Amino acid sequence: MSFDYKRMIKFEYNIGDKEKNYRMAGGAVLLAISIFTAKIILLVLGLVLVATGYSGWCPVYSGFHKNTRDTGGSDATAG
Repeated sequence: MSFDYKRMIKFEYNIGDKEKNYRMAGGAVLLAISIFTAKIILLVLGLVLVATGYSGWCPVYSGFHKNTRDTGGSDATAG
């Protein structure tokens, strides 16, 4: 598996809605914990999780060609 730097620079949404919610919640918890424990690493990790969850783009996912968005064109309301 090769890491593609050019693709990493190009901004493409690659985080699905469910993962966005998990990242936002996990980042908020880490930010709250970092306030009480004064750990800088938890603060930075929480900020990264909140930022990637909010933007919907993860540079690491872009580099490794990973995508968790549901890009299928299936219609769930058929009936």
